[in-house]
Amino acid sequence: MNTLAAPPLPRRLPGDLAIWFFILAEMLAFAVFFASYAFARAHNPEMFNLYQQTLDRNAGALNTVLLVTGSWFVVLAVQAAHRDDQPAISRNILLGFLCGGGFLTVKVFEYAAKFGAGISMSTNTFYMFYISLTFFHFMHVILGMVILAVLWFQARQGAYTSQSANGLESGAAYWHMVDLLWIILFPLVYVMR
Repeated sequence: MNTLAAPPLPRRLPGDLAIWFFILAEMLAFAVFFASYAFARAHNPEMFNLYQQTLDRNAGALNTVLLVTGSWFVVLAVQAAHRDDQPAISRNILLGFLCGGGFLTVKVFEYAAKFGAGISMSTNTFYMFYISLTFFHFMHVILGMVILAVLWFQARQGAYTSQSANGLESGAAYWHMVDLLWIILFPLVYVMR
């Protein structure tokens, strides 16, 4: 039996090219931050190890689960768009948004505990990095949630279909960057000794 296979679809970068330049720039900024942290840690590992033990690893792990789960929901939303499943698109975007809200809530409780104990960026080098790195990421989560809110509103209007999912893919790419950065930040700051 001789059957002709359909030619493979051309591979493409999901979303707009502009979002990928933005993501690369953001990742470069975080890379500089991570390298600075590693450099400072290498010069004073005892202090970093001591104060790292004051962090709530369970909260950091919970936040990891929340962001990974949020990314999973966003993937489901993009897949639903490619299937033209309108209710699933908006439902999954909303679930991703709620996971982001859970992340922010956990982080606010972490910050409240530290600030309530009199800890600030000027306490020592470790806390300066902990607060600045995690707050920089916190702000990116907020921006990601704003993007998800816009995507959710547009999805409720039927903006995303199998023929028109570019905006959704762009927003999803940004959300995945936020997730990826936390997956690096959490072990770097909370776990590695």
